[in-house]
Amino acid sequence: MEEKIRDFFEKSLTENQIDNELYTTYSVKKGLRNEDGTGVLVGLTKISDVVGYKKENGEKVDDYGRLYYRGINVRDIIEAKRHEKRYLFEEVCFLILFGYLPNQEEFEKFKKILSSNYELPPHYLEANILGFPAKNLMNKLQQEVLMLYNYDEDPDNVGIEETLLKGIHLLAKMPSMVCYTYQTKVHYFDAQSLFIHHIHQDYSIAETILALLRDDGTFSKKEAEVLDVALVLHADHGGGNNSTFTNVVISSTGTDIYSSVAGAIGSLKGPRHGGANLAVKQQMEKVIQEISLQASDEQIHDIICRILDKQFNDGSGLVYGIGHAVYTLSDPRSDILAEKCKELAEEKNRLDEFDFYQRFAKIAIAEIYQRKGIHVCSNVDFYSGLVYDMLNIPSDLYTLLFVVGRTVGWIAHNIESKLYSNRIIRPATKYVGGIKEYEDIEKRS
Repeated sequence: MEEKIRDFFEKSLTENQIDNELYTTYSVKKGLRNEDGTGVLVGLTKISDVVGYKKENGEKVDDYGRLYYRGINVRDIIEAKRHEKRYLFEEVCFLILFGYLPNQEEFEKFKKILSSNYELPPHYLEANILGFPAKNLMNKLQQEVLMLYNYDEDPDNVGIEETLLKGIHLLAKMPSMVCYTYQTKVHYFDAQSLFIHHIHQDYSIAETILALLRDDGTFSKKEAEVLDVALVLHADHGGGNNSTFTNVVISSTGTDIYSSVAGAIGSLKGPRHGGANLAVKQQMEKVIQEISLQASDEQIHDIICRILDKQFNDGSGLVYGIGHAVYTLSDPRSDILAEKCKELAEEKNRLDEFDFYQRFAKIAIAEIYQRKGIHVCSNVDFYSGLVYDMLNIPSDLYTLLFVVGRTVGWIAHNIESKLYSNRIIRPATKYVGGIKEYEDIEKRS
């Protein structure tokens, strides 16, 4: 049967091929990207801005990257002197959702609303997580988000305020869903002990994740700080990234918030999007195993060339973690995460590994420029896997932590689109096939 399907498909290729030049003929933008690599404008936003280049006399010019949340540089948010650094992600969530920085009273109220919604609905854990373990955690998380629909008394209410409230509740529950799903998976499929810790409402979201993941529920101040920063850096990245756009497209039909977020999770799962951090980690493990952490720069250069020549790693010719669709000279998220990664490496006595990553990135960037004449940079995925590894976070959870961070961005764009666009997103495609006569089955070859 499968062989027959393959035959049908091979025949269909000759019948249905679309010539590449037709995309130019009809000015169709592959991947919704212009010829110079910039994205096709599909909307307006005041939530975040991703700056990776500038325009001079109408031409794209490479520039150092900047990321703004509601007009505030993310680096300024992270570097600001604060007496209390435990809740930086929560402060950013408020900023992204409401568009301004909260005063102390507003912030305390918002934190309390979040923490009071950490807990899953009664019997949800037993009925939907413990009772239904899954090997793929991203697929399982999609199911769990959709299951929350059944615990909502008015799930199809897509009003602005209702969407905001449901979104905040969903954001608050993500850490427990992610961690309990992982614990269930390793218990049933990896023969490990099952640890289900109770929620501490005085913990930040970053602290909650570490406490629920670890057997003894403990963590250091530095560990919580670094994870907090990682969540901040993943909170939003404009309306054009695939998962946020997917969320808005689904939402534009008038469907519920659970369906929109589940669709966004499915998008983020892909190795070209959120799954890239795991691809980086696997790549670097193979590289280190091949040449060791003590490898010379020449050895690192040689293995990078082998990767680019499709002779090492997965044969794709891609150096994962190097390059970005928008950023050119630098990715600010990568720069910030590298700094935090170094601090954590000092605490964990893993500076040799961090140094190797830095040397690898520098040599890869230079080699790609030498070959292609384009400026690329390390992206946020390059260091995130190493950070998570030093936090003893299993690789199964790398992309799920991206979900925890990005959920607030999805909610904000969902609401913004409802407020100011409020139309079903319905682009067009150009039909380039011929017109054929219907033939009776007896006459078909």
